[in-house]
Amino acid sequence: MEAAEYALMDVAEQDMWWYRALHRRLFDKLTNARGRLLDAGCGTGGFLAKARDLRPDLACVGLEFDPSAAVRAAEKSGAMVKQGSVNALPFENAEFDIVVSADVLCHQSVDPPTALAEMRRVLKPGGTIILNMPAFQWMYSAHDVHVHTRERVTAQRLRQWLEEAGFTDVGTQYWNSILFPLMALKRKVFAGSDAPSDVSAFPWWQDALFFGATQIERKLPFHLPAGGSVMAVARRGAEGP
Repeated sequence: MEAAEYALMDVAEQDMWWYRALHRRLFDKLTNARGRLLDAGCGTGGFLAKARDLRPDLACVGLEFDPSAAVRAAEKSGAMVKQGSVNALPFENAEFDIVVSADVLCHQSVDPPTALAEMRRVLKPGGTIILNMPAFQWMYSAHDVHVHTRERVTAQRLRQWLEEAGFTDVGTQYWNSILFPLMALKRKVFAGSDAPSDVSAFPWWQDALFFGATQIERKLPFHLPAGGSVMAVARRGAEGP
């Protein structure tokens, strides 16, 4: 990403409604998780810091491509953070029980098949991978330009990537669905090509309203058919290399 976007992330990821909603979703998927966790593409460390507070039983490690962001992530979370690429993870085979990677495979510098093969390599047999990705290529906007997004995906495409990489028990769901029409209007109708990214401080009432909408959606007993993001959970099979 652009250096300015890392600076915005560093400030926003603790309190901004979208990051809080994302982290809630990720921790929902980690309810039964145990062992050693890799945050592959950890940015400035917001998720790792939350994991330190909410799941101190997990042994968390971070990986970040940008050297200054990696340093900041380590400072913020207290976790070990290595600098490197998800295309060539600097870890041993079968080193982790869980790999989490949020909005990373979409980046211009990432080759998804290569990165997924690497994530599978460092997972133990039976280990879990949790991915989040921006949804729907037609939603590509100035925000994606700022954060160097190459591709937004559908749930079907994300499932295909995981299955082709050898993962099993793949489950996908869209989220940020209630706010999705508003997001589409803002990005595709009202925002021009020179608009800033959506990572920013919101007025307290707006932040509370948006976060509340994501939490209502999170409690629904069913998944909605579209949303601004798509999350996937899959498993590395117990057999095979």
